[in-house]
Amino acid sequence: MITIKRYVRAESLEQAYELNQKRANRILGGMLWMKMSKNAVQNAIDLSDVVSAEISEQEDAFVIGAMTVLRALETHEGLNRYTGGAVRESLRHIVGVQFRNTATIGGSVYGRFGFSDVLTMLLALDVRVELYKGGIVPLETYAEMPYDTDIIVNIIIRKTPMKTAYLSSRNSKSDFPVSACSLSFRENERRVVIGARPQKAMIIRADNEVMKLADADPEEFSNALAAQVQKEVKTSGNMRASAEYRRHLAKILTKRASMQILKEGRTGLC
Repeated sequence: MITIKRYVRAESLEQAYELNQKRANRILGGMLWMKMSKNAVQNAIDLSDVVSAEISEQEDAFVIGAMTVLRALETHEGLNRYTGGAVRESLRHIVGVQFRNTATIGGSVYGRFGFSDVLTMLLALDVRVELYKGGIVPLETYAEMPYDTDIIVNIIIRKTPMKTAYLSSRNSKSDFPVSACSLSFRENERRVVIGARPQKAMIIRADNEVMKLADADPEEFSNALAAQVQKEVKTSGNMRASAEYRRHLAKILTKRASMQILKEGRTGLC
């Protein structure tokens, strides 16, 4: 159980940043996973007054404040129109509506959890992370960075033309995924992201041999892409599934998601 000595509602990002430099202090976010830890927190830092909880749709991007709850993304018409419903699909199984009305995108991205549907979905898109001190960095870069004491201010989803799909396999409807898979098909790239390996999500890009089949029969291309993913994905076992089973699921989900994009009248880039 977590114990908190002092609650601080930050009055500025600078104040929040300075407080967060001390090891005993923590930024709250939605606090859904943090509350299950056994940490003793000196100052719990609330960003509600200094970080946005809104989604701003601009001409070339969606700018999402780090305090935005997952339910807001799940129900956002613009985001789901842009991703063909993939964002909604990636979020709708996460515990329950009450949970998604509290969990924040900033906390989900900062955590870089292995089981994260959010990270798996976002890595398929053209996403930037805006940090208070570190500036704007690609999510793919941020996902590999060590944990630090900077503050996520915004998540920026650029409206790069692409088609996307998201699928997952779970032992029960609201459980953590056994395997998760997001795809994005862009003009010169076919990207597959496999999450819940059970390590954090990894990106696999279609190689040159697979890309040669991009204009071939959808099933032939999907089979080739799925075979590459099964060969390259790195998995391990835990209480939910073995490494071998996860590799098998990665192949199956990749083929299904690819066929979903290619066969549902979604072959042209948006």
